[in-house]
Amino acid sequence: MLTNFYFKLRPNVTQENLMSGWVDMLRSTYNWSLADRITQYNQQFIQGDFCDIRTRAEACPLTCFVSRNGASGEPWKDAKTDKDGKLKNPRRSAGDIQITALPELKKRAPWFSQIDSTVLQQNVKRLDAAYKNFFEGRGFPKFKNRSNFTSFTYQMGVKVQGSKIYLPKLGWMRFFNSRSIPNGFTIKAATLRKRQDGWYVSIRIEDKSIPDYIPKPLNEVESVLGCDLGITKLVHLSDRYQIDNPKFSTNKKAKRTLKIRQRRVSRKVKGSKNRKKAANKLGLFHKKIVDKRTAYQWRVANKIVSRNVDAIALEDLNITGMLKRCQVKTDETTGRFLKNGQSRKKGLNRAISDASWAELILKIEYLAVKQGKVVIKINTLHSSLKCRNCGHIDKSNRDGEKFICAECGYHEHADIGAAKTIRDRGLEIVRGDSAKLAVKQLNAQKVSPHSKSKRGEFGNLCKQDIKIAKS
Repeated sequence: MLTNFYFKLRPNVTQENLMSGWVDMLRSTYNWSLADRITQYNQQFIQGDFCDIRTRAEACPLTCFVSRNGASGEPWKDAKTDKDGKLKNPRRSAGDIQITALPELKKRAPWFSQIDSTVLQQNVKRLDAAYKNFFEGRGFPKFKNRSNFTSFTYQMGVKVQGSKIYLPKLGWMRFFNSRSIPNGFTIKAATLRKRQDGWYVSIRIEDKSIPDYIPKPLNEVESVLGCDLGITKLVHLSDRYQIDNPKFSTNKKAKRTLKIRQRRVSRKVKGSKNRKKAANKLGLFHKKIVDKRTAYQWRVANKIVSRNVDAIALEDLNITGMLKRCQVKTDETTGRFLKNGQSRKKGLNRAISDASWAELILKIEYLAVKQGKVVIKINTLHSSLKCRNCGHIDKSNRDGEKFICAECGYHEHADIGAAKTIRDRGLEIVRGDSAKLAVKQLNAQKVSPHSKSKRGEFGNLCKQDIKIAKS
């Protein structure tokens, strides 16, 4: 079983200066490695045999600074064949080539020798992970600056004794031993991260004798708890229990404090020590908000998971899409920009970011796995607009938190009704009869002919439910 322990470090002045210097050097190697891969790709697949598109000079050691031994050069080096003529060693990736070139980096820049070799290797693997995310559909890797590159990782050589930790090339360092590491676990890796109030370490430990947590199979699930996430209340449960949303960064006091501290930063001279001090105070307040939100979410997740149910049904939300800006509207005749509602949506985006639904969902999933419970992601299309009595769907059914069906007069709290709908859809998935129910609803459903939504016509609800159930 793998798990992580998080501690705050107590380095001395020399160790703190060393770690800060390491972060700067690792950031430079990360950016150089990324630039090397981009340049090699342009040379091999875009520019061809030419070094520069502008000069049209042919690529050679005299006319081009790009080396054939860069991120994509000599991919078959050290490859050997067996008796049958097949290659023993596969083609080397760009990350393997750059890791192999790290000893040459230490010869040309001796100050890199003070960094542990596993830390340099993990820095290149960090870029490999960024490229992997890109090929899976995420954004292309970006160059790092001081604000978004503040950590490095050890792969081996880390030891812990009581309230002291040994880090290669840094020596023994004290830390606040807030929770003791259990016996039988071996340290697999350690990540050091600089925050506004000091350095922290995340230790990954493993004990192979302890099996991993196994969730309960779907055919053994008997009860499901539906959860509807919101802003006025953070979570609405299907058992009519509501959890408050403290709004840590969007309440009146926090907004005023943020405004004052941001104004103090902007009024200081750029590059001055006073500006750095003001920026540090602003960062400390942001960290305080994050710590409060994280602690509160753990309490909320424990409340939800500790319910006497076998499964938890959560909304499958596209939070990134919800936070996107409104489309620009222009006048066809004059070409001037028209109002598109972005100024009103700005407050909603801040409230969604402050609620941090994605982090809460991750915590619920983590605790549910530890307790052997199942987490089911549900499509929430029209969950708060559909009448639970007659199935009628109309935008006029809901008025804020009130739900009154325009067809049969059924009334209920809108968000609690949505949580019950999510619970019912979770039960349908568990029992495997959602497709049959969707067909019955498709034949008997009453839909207002004039009601539409931004996501399409309400009459398409059951067709989509059928697709989800079959998948």
